[in-house]
Amino acid sequence: MGGFFAVASKEDCVFDLFFGTDYHSHLGTRRGGMAVYGKKGFDRSIHNIEDSPFRTKFAKDVNSMEGYLGIGCISDYEPQPLIVRSHHGTYSIMTIGKINNTDEIVSRIFKDGNIHFLEMSGGDINPTELVASILNQKESLTEGIRYAHEIIRGSITIVIMTPEGILAARDRMGRTPVVIGRKEGAYCVSFECFAYLNLGYSDYKELGPGEIVKITPEEVTTLVPPGSQMKICTFLWVYYGYPSSSYEGVSVEQMRYNCGRLLAGRDQADADTVAGVPDSGTPHAIGYSNASGIPFSRPFIKYTPTWPRSFMPSIQSKRDMIAKMKLIPVHDLIREKSLLLIDDSIVRGTQLRDTAEFLYQSGAREVHVRPGCPPIVFSCKYLNFSRSTSVMDLICRKVIAGLEGEHYKEEVLQEYVDPDSERYARMNEVIRQDMNFTSLRYHRLDDMIEAVGISPCKLCTYCWNGKDA
Repeated sequence: MGGFFAVASKEDCVFDLFFGTDYHSHLGTRRGGMAVYGKKGFDRSIHNIEDSPFRTKFAKDVNSMEGYLGIGCISDYEPQPLIVRSHHGTYSIMTIGKINNTDEIVSRIFKDGNIHFLEMSGGDINPTELVASILNQKESLTEGIRYAHEIIRGSITIVIMTPEGILAARDRMGRTPVVIGRKEGAYCVSFECFAYLNLGYSDYKELGPGEIVKITPEEVTTLVPPGSQMKICTFLWVYYGYPSSSYEGVSVEQMRYNCGRLLAGRDQADADTVAGVPDSGTPHAIGYSNASGIPFSRPFIKYTPTWPRSFMPSIQSKRDMIAKMKLIPVHDLIREKSLLLIDDSIVRGTQLRDTAEFLYQSGAREVHVRPGCPPIVFSCKYLNFSRSTSVMDLICRKVIAGLEGEHYKEEVLQEYVDPDSERYARMNEVIRQDMNFTSLRYHRLDDMIEAVGISPCKLCTYCWNGKDA
């Protein structure tokens, strides 16, 4: 995934930029970057944040950078923001999203005369550099952004800083949010709406799908109006969003509470206590507890002083180990107890399997599991919400392949996403046995959509049902 923050101010913006960007640390783990524009022109700093949080790495930069315009980002993959010089002049750019047709676009740009692209480690082209090359094919940045939205398969949200102001463009289908805050003498642009509240900004507007605006310290001007169709990522509420976040007016914490309540409404589990896998599973568990009457407890605590959510290695095996090390048991709340455990999701299954084993070793009698979303059967093709390099990293697809053999028809997958089908029940049981749960019951897609509370046609649910529309 990734997060971003930008400021256009009549005064120096670096303080706001630093803390506003830092508030997005839950959205990325590999790179952080800030760029500013002021009397001395453009200035930029990028750091690796895999071994230390954003705030620690950029503390010195805050004292040396100055400018009245600034953009900053947290990224899971590419280093950014970039500073680009082209016929548009010099500008700084940052992006979030996923480009599925990189090779096709690169070939097209080569034919149009582009000389080269710099490769990142691993051989990939920096997608933000690729987007800049797309923009440079057109006569204006606004035309270039619209062209990028047109040719990119996947999604792309773009924030650009020029000497004249900041351009912000939400991706064409609105899969990720872009919100604007304002205070006296300044406007900000943010992925997370809570990121600017403690900096003195108030809500100004949320961009619609494909909308492009220009922000200066004095005003926000709409350059391209929003489109009529939206497919915002539902996984933002399920997992990625911080508890104090809200998207399209829907609170993350409230949505998760609603999920737990609806989970309980279909369940008849007999457990001593309900617990959430911290942090995102906790509001699910409170909702479940209040609806079911089963007491809520915290049988394990996440150790966050030196292990914040964003501070995770990029190698999956080490991530799994760190996730396990974070959880500290409270043995008096585990011993001889039947626990009902709610996590936000099961992707690969490795961490939750380890958590269940950890509870058994700590004396739990039973571990019932209730994921806060349906089985993830399809890899996301719109956002980098999962580090899966293959669809076969998903535990559901591994189980389906084991049940159906290597060469099964894609049509059969629709039976595995139907909670009333025999194939779904069989998959559920194999996963339960494999992960050694006492019982397993996934959230239903229709209930999860109800928990969000906005029109289903505005939500992307591709990873659960494989449907684009």
